[in-house]
Amino acid sequence: MHVTFERTGRRRYATIVVPPGRAPRRVDPAPGYHDHIPHDLVHYLTEAELGLARGVFGRAAAGGGSFHETAEVPGDRRARARAQRRLKKREASLQRADDGDMAASEALAGLCTIAWLRRAGAETPAWAERFPVPPEHAAAVDRILDRLDEAARLWHGLPEGGSISYTWPHTDPSVTSG
Repeated sequence: MHVTFERTGRRRYATIVVPPGRAPRRVDPAPGYHDHIPHDLVHYLTEAELGLARGVFGRAAAGGGSFHETAEVPGDRRARARAQRRLKKREASLQRADDGDMAASEALAGLCTIAWLRRAGAETPAWAERFPVPPEHAAAVDRILDRLDEAARLWHGLPEGGSISYTWPHTDPSVTSG
């Protein structure tokens, strides 16, 4: 699956996924914009670095999650309803197969964001001070922080229309200047 994070405007970005054999899916604006590293990019690198195959992007690769075809189904009302039922069934199957990857992705992406902001000397919200990295997650967070350093450097230098792309589940980026 091809995953792209595109700077679409002032304080805006899009996340685009192209699952194998499916049409591209675009979330624009995507949640959690940050000048140095957007939320979805933190999720991607967390999941890819730790091999979380059933997190946000693993589910997208399997055709589910928040990057699925919904209103884009052509045809009559019954065809759309059938497609929606298939989607619900696929998503239910992915949820049953989830062995904690989604919860781990959410928790670790949050910890990594806070840890990276602290490490970079960026301003952190006051509530973040209550969330130190637990010792059992320290090694994983450290691995991800190295990836975030590289991604943040690339993201911060992007012009509007520029993008960073990855091929799931790899962490080697390619950059387009726009």
